[in-house]
Amino acid sequence: MNTVNETIEIAVPVRTAYDQWTQFKSFPRFMTVVKRVEQVKPNVTTWVIGVGPVCREFEAEIVEQEPDTRVAWRSLERRPSHRGEVSFRPTAEGSTSVSLRLEVEPRGVAGALTVVPGLTRRVVRAELGHFKEYIEGLGEAGGSWRGTIRHGHVRPAEAEPPRSQVPCWPVG
Repeated sequence: MNTVNETIEIAVPVRTAYDQWTQFKSFPRFMTVVKRVEQVKPNVTTWVIGVGPVCREFEAEIVEQEPDTRVAWRSLERRPSHRGEVSFRPTAEGSTSVSLRLEVEPRGVAGALTVVPGLTRRVVRAELGHFKEYIEGLGEAGGSWRGTIRHGHVRPAEAEPPRSQVPCWPVG
């Protein structure tokens, strides 16, 4: 099992970083290895990734998701299998520490690239850098999904608390 841990600091609030991360369809806009992402269900996505002439399609299941905190997933394919987790933590004023842990079990021809020393780490580091540039450039998320997933089961997003309304008195 090849394990990679990378962390990057991003100059946006936690909610902004988390909300943009949950917009999987936008990943091809800033990640060079991600060619397409389709949201099949709230907890299942289909990914097409590729480097050069090598492309691969797989499904991933989100097994844990807590708004503004973390997203954990596992591939539903056997070759190569992988699982990962991305966590979000507030740091300095208005910034976020994004940490990604990826575990890849190399199998078959498709997994051969994952055993090249340092290659997976370099790709993960570069793609996190692209995410940082993208979200800092936008300054706000292009959408959000605020639901929770526990052990692969989706729980609906909780309603935002109502904003208190300040009475408006007519001026006579």
